[in-house]
Amino acid sequence: MEGEESSWISHSTDNFTNETLEFNSFSDIDKEASAVYVDTILPDDLLECILAYLPIASIFRVSCVCKRWNEIVASRRFLWNRNHSWSRKPWYFMFTSSDKPVGYAYDPSLRKWYDIDLPCIETSNWFIASSGGLVCFMDNDSRSELYICNPITRSFKVLDEPTGPRFSDYSALAISVNRSTETYNVTIVKSKQVPEDFFQWELSIHVYDSETSKWITTLSEVLSGWRGGDESVICDGALCFLIFSTGGGDPCNRHGLITYNLKIRTGELMESFIPVPCSLTCGRLMNLREKLVMVGGIGKHDRPGIIKGIGIWLLKGREWQEIARMPAKFFQGFGELDEVFASSGMDDLIYIQSYGGPALLIFDMNQKQWKWSQKCPVAKRFPLQLFTGFCFEPRLEIAP
Repeated sequence: MEGEESSWISHSTDNFTNETLEFNSFSDIDKEASAVYVDTILPDDLLECILAYLPIASIFRVSCVCKRWNEIVASRRFLWNRNHSWSRKPWYFMFTSSDKPVGYAYDPSLRKWYDIDLPCIETSNWFIASSGGLVCFMDNDSRSELYICNPITRSFKVLDEPTGPRFSDYSALAISVNRSTETYNVTIVKSKQVPEDFFQWELSIHVYDSETSKWITTLSEVLSGWRGGDESVICDGALCFLIFSTGGGDPCNRHGLITYNLKIRTGELMESFIPVPCSLTCGRLMNLREKLVMVGGIGKHDRPGIIKGIGIWLLKGREWQEIARMPAKFFQGFGELDEVFASSGMDDLIYIQSYGGPALLIFDMNQKQWKWSQKCPVAKRFPLQLFTGFCFEPRLEIAP
């Protein structure tokens, strides 16, 4: 039944520790047919191939059918085969509370919302980054609590406290998963004002390597007239992050992009500076198939804090190419959309939503098509209720 809420129910505790993998399970509110007899005539390898094409929600349900099916879908071979046979579209998790980390995850393939519980995270205003089926959370207070988790299986790992200054004025979090080795890097760009000098800001880059389980500080540099922010992404081996002018000037030149090669790790940051294409608000960077994409609000020339539309740009070389601009009917459809909105993207999909409501808009980069998601099962209950979210790739076989 399209668009209905489903619930996520826990059935196991161990994750990726034994020969076979156990994971949490969720069930749909729809009633399923009770008579299934194919397992009496199909050999394991053929049944495994068939089950590998089921969507994730169905896999959790069939694991409850019988012991044999549960053993098949929990085996490492099945998870590996499914990873190579099933084309996954990124899901979007929408927070429905400003205080608690509760919400619903949207599956664009089935156009359904699922009620899931995220591990580790305590409030919805934590820093969040995702890649390759893993999600990284960092607390917004001390910025020293970091977790890596798989939101589907709920397996997680606690990271050591990052190197560098304990407190920073701005921080930007990113993660990149190597799909072949299933190792990952986490980066934090910290920006701290030089005491009594608003014009100068100390910017440092800190990198965590899952193979060594260690943090290292790869760069520390003082920027004049620019500071870091809270937006970064790792794309094609480079750490990309937005910086902001502290000296006023032309509104169109108040933002810029910095790219930092994570392998070479040399050179001055401002040598890679690329200006943004227009007066920008809510700029968000995304890795879409190792191509850097930016989504942002297009500010009015005379009032840059008020947006007249939302654009999508692709970085080609050192130039931004406009890919799409949100049509007026969708822009107006948000209702309460002002200069503040959330956006997140992965693979070929970009999700955009207003902080003021649960409406979720999807842009398909391949088809160049805009469409609304199925209606979220939560409605706005009071004027100050805020909504935000992030997208992630649903994967069963990867663990932190």
